[in-house]
Formats: sequence, C-alpha cells, structure tokens
Amino acid sequence: MRAVFVGASSLTVMSARLLVKRGHEVVIVEREKEVIEALSPELDCGFLHGDGAKPGVLREADPEHTDYLFCLTGSDQANIIASLVGRSLGFGAVVTKIEDPEFEHICLELGLRSTIIPSRTIGRYLADMFEGHDPLEVSAMIRGDARVFSFVAQDADAGPVADIGFPRESRVVCLYRKDKLVLPDPDTALHAGDEVIVITESKQLAALEERFGQGRRNNQPTKEKQK
Repeated sequence: MRAVFVGASSLTVMSARLLVKRGHEVVIVEREKEVIEALSPELDCGFLHGDGAKPGVLREADPEHTDYLFCLTGSDQANIIASLVGRSLGFGAVVTKIEDPEFEHICLELGLRSTIIPSRTIGRYLADMFEGHDPLEVSAMIRGDARVFSFVAQDADAGPVADIGFPRESRVVCLYRKDKLVLPDPDTALHAGDEVIVITESKQLAALEERFGQGRRNNQPTKEKQK
C-alpha cells in the first residue's frame, strides 16, 4: 500500500518508520528543505519539497495510486485545507490531524470524517487506564460488517429520529448536542447542529454518505440557483 504524509512532524516520522518497516511505500511532503535533508538519510521513503496545501504539489504525490493521505502538520488550518485539496484530487482516504477540538465540528461539517485529536485521544486513554477501564474494548466490539458513520444535522433533518429515513440496517446510537451526550429513542427530535452517530452495515455507507455527507453538499443549490 502507499501513503502520503503532509508535514514531517514527529507523528509523521514515527508512522512513516513503521509503515516502511512493514513494506509499504511512503512519501512525505514537506515545505522546509532543511527538514527533508535531515530526515532523508534515516528514512527510506520518498520526499516531495513543497506546500502540501497546494493542489499542484499534492497532484505530484500521485493521488490515483495512493491509499491514504495523512495531513499531520503543526497547523490545524493547514491540515484542514490540505485534506480538502487532497479529497478533491481523489486520494483514496484522507486523515486530518487537529489540536484544537473546536475545529472538530467544522471538519465533520466539511466531510472530513477521519479526524484525529492526539492530545484528547491520549488523555482519554490515560484517564480510562487510571480508572481500570480498557479503552480498546469498544473498538473490539465494532467488527465484521459493522461500521460507524457520523454527520452534523442540518435544518432539513430537524424532527423525530424515527422520521429521518435511514437506510436499512442503520440505527442512531447516540448524538452530541453542544458536547452533551444524548441517548435517543425514536421520538427524540434532532436539532440542527447535532452531531449524530450511526451504526450501520458497511454496504450502507455509500447511501449514508450520499444522504448526509458529501453527496448532500454537492447537491445543494448554488447561490445563483437559489435566487
């Protein structure tokens, strides 16, 4: 498999080392030439000098033959822009790193579903470990064809959960309203801005994406049409 990393951060270097060791092809896009010169003797991977948030640079990274684009620079804004550019260029999957949790909701609204917040993930892991819980238990429960899908509810989604019209084998398991956990029943009304978590079969992901994700955004009327 092939992975492209935007930004030669410590997380990038650690991940790249592991992937190379496991026999995968890795390319790192870095805007600082001095960083590339320092890393190239110790990392057996490709390097591309340039700004990974620019379409011309990411296009050189060969999106068509890349399985994952990891945007791991030290700037949340740069990572978000690079992720959007990467998605538009056709990278197989895009992962966005952010440090400020306030950007998480924005990423979700933009359709950047594979978003990681390292400090929060590690913090929760340590807190759960301290209290004697196994934070890996939940991920172990999502197996087989089960998948998790999330979206931000819009005005058109407002109303009882039972009336939303999800694809078969799809259920809302919880939602977050202003960061507060809500465990819904069929009569629970969705509000615009709610972050909705759905469990579904993998074969239903395309329908969910079309209904609530990028498909909905692509089908929205332009300002000119709205007039």
